[in-house]
Amino acid sequence: MRLKGKIAVVTGAGDGIGEAIAKAYGAQGAIVIGCARTLEKVERVINDIKAAGGQGAAVRADVSKKEDVDNLFKFVMEKYGRVDILANNAGITADSRFVKMSEEQWDNVININLKGVFLCGQQAALIMVEQNSGVIINTSSVVGLYGNFGQTNYAAAKFGVIGMTKTWAKELSPKGVRACAVAPGFIATPMVAKMPEKVLDSIKAKVPLGRLGTPEDIANAFVYLASDEASYVTGAVLSVDGGVVL
Repeated sequence: MRLKGKIAVVTGAGDGIGEAIAKAYGAQGAIVIGCARTLEKVERVINDIKAAGGQGAAVRADVSKKEDVDNLFKFVMEKYGRVDILANNAGITADSRFVKMSEEQWDNVININLKGVFLCGQQAALIMVEQNSGVIINTSSVVGLYGNFGQTNYAAAKFGVIGMTKTWAKELSPKGVRACAVAPGFIATPMVAKMPEKVLDSIKAKVPLGRLGTPEDIANAFVYLASDEASYVTGAVLSVDGGVVL
């Protein structure tokens, strides 16, 4: 098992990519602490991990709220005593054309997708620096590399995640802590399912591999970056997008 005994925190673990990451980590032997704003969702995921022979715990947390994030990592440290992996994945969308985007839409996405990544990353880093080991893996997006119509807020957040990742790698790598990002393309998740069918068909037509990605495609990248196989990888942004940006 590639992650046996590692303590892994996965945010946004209640469904979609976060669920796939949590289950992949559990299958590779990690002890998974999953968090989401809806406790019932993440409890289901952790129960599935346990049913498959893994270990873990579910925590309700809104990553945009510092108190929730502090409590999440306090729980992890009191119960497990260390943090080896942070999959910094929680994210939402609130799409609108730039000239019609409301301040609320902007704030909601930035608070979860950017501030939340900052808050969780900071808490994990404080612990990992003391350990002189650990890896933080942030979920960016192909949209954070090239932008996307109707997603000013989402693109800004995901661009920001890349900037933070590279900065953290410069600051933390000398202290034994790696920081990387994964930039998924268009993945078949509940979030993407909200897009009009016509839009999804046009996206598929632009993907050289001819399909949307699966959450498992992204989870595989998170497993690699968390493993010792990636021990010389830091500051990298791994695109997993079926070639859509070519």
